[in-house]
Amino acid sequence: MSLHSFGFEPLSCHAWNKDRTQIAVSPNNNVVNIYEKKGKDWVKIDELTEHSGRITGIDWAPESNRIVTCASDRNAYVWTLKDSVWKPTLVLLRINRAATCVKWSPLENKFALGSGARLISVCYFDKENDWWLSKHIKKPICSTVLSLSWHPNNILLAAGSADLHCRIFSAYIKDIEDKPGPTAWGAKMPFGEVLLEHKDCGGWVHSVSFSPAGDQLAWVAHNSSISVADATEGKQVTQLSTSHLPLLSVLFVSASEIVAAVTLYTQIIILPLLLSD
Repeated sequence: MSLHSFGFEPLSCHAWNKDRTQIAVSPNNNVVNIYEKKGKDWVKIDELTEHSGRITGIDWAPESNRIVTCASDRNAYVWTLKDSVWKPTLVLLRINRAATCVKWSPLENKFALGSGARLISVCYFDKENDWWLSKHIKKPICSTVLSLSWHPNNILLAAGSADLHCRIFSAYIKDIEDKPGPTAWGAKMPFGEVLLEHKDCGGWVHSVSFSPAGDQLAWVAHNSSISVADATEGKQVTQLSTSHLPLLSVLFVSASEIVAAVTLYTQIIILPLLLSD
């Protein structure tokens, strides 16, 4: 473990490259700074300045090496490295509220973006017209989308929102991918199909995470609880309440273990997840 200070401003979001030799961070403004590990130090090597509003999400695709950013200016850009220069491409989001989060799909042929417009934009590249398009998942979302997680099959998409719900949608784009096969969450998967809707999350759903196999979904809410839905057990939900400040992030680190982080940076909780046979 190492410790490095990137300045005095809070870091609102960050993303690593594939081998973690570079990191993209935003110091709570409209700029993304890219740092590279050189010896024991992190050296700033680039700056992405296309946005006019505060950056709210960054994701770095490990295989294609593309960066996607979103911001409160209601825009998203896909950044491609050409001749050692990051070139931005504007994405046609068609939203009227701030973007809040963004995630590349596992195959990196599309990405999902949450927003305050009560919808999810699933964005993909249209080769014929040479631009990034979006399709909207709207119903039954009733408030700001706060968190996203892709299923390993590149089709299902989990979303947590400020309407206290956690949902799983189909994000199948027939123009760019083959028809998906059935999963433990369901077999009918036209675009926007709801495969899970849990209504009793107890607060804003700050983070969601699929298990490595995709059969379980974990989420954390503003009431300091962590929940797990298991598709192999009839989508049964198990909830654990804690006495900590609100949990803000959750991640499966193995098939049987998840990590949840609380508001205080000094506290990290490792919770074992016991799976039924």
